[in-house]
Amino acid sequence: MTRSRTPALALTAAAGLAFLAGCAGAGSTGTDPTGPAAVTLTATTVGDLGTVVTDASGMTLYRFDQDRNSPPATNCTGSCTIAWPPVLATSSNVALSGVDRSLVGTVTRPDGNRQVTIAGWPVYRFAQDTAPGQANGQGMSGTWFAVTPQGGKAAGPPPGAVTYGGGY
Repeated sequence: MTRSRTPALALTAAAGLAFLAGCAGAGSTGTDPTGPAAVTLTATTVGDLGTVVTDASGMTLYRFDQDRNSPPATNCTGSCTIAWPPVLATSSNVALSGVDRSLVGTVTRPDGNRQVTIAGWPVYRFAQDTAPGQANGQGMSGTWFAVTPQGGKAAGPPPGAVTYGGGY
């Protein structure tokens, strides 16, 4: 008795097509040769900080005063990147909303990865920001600040920070 392999082959082909469709990525229309944006930078109001830059998930992005912007250079390496993961560019396709494209670039890190810059300043996330709209890294060690769309430092305390009036 000979079994037909047609149903098994059809099932295998369908599974393969489903796998390939999943690899195409959500939102990819095939009309953009550079593919979907690997990085999204959005100008967003965060608490009393005013307008700062966030990523695609709404997480606040930061700049580090010990970095340089002209020429761009990063000084947060090694264990520093555990608390302050760099925003890496995996392609040149960056989606922007409220951030001037002429201010956005990259710098090559010592590990060879390309890090996104705004006005030359390398940008980072803060590991202790766990939800959109948080800016727990604001003012940390007097050197970390939420980055504005112009590449500047956001002024003010982090959202939800307790501030005390002067005097006794």
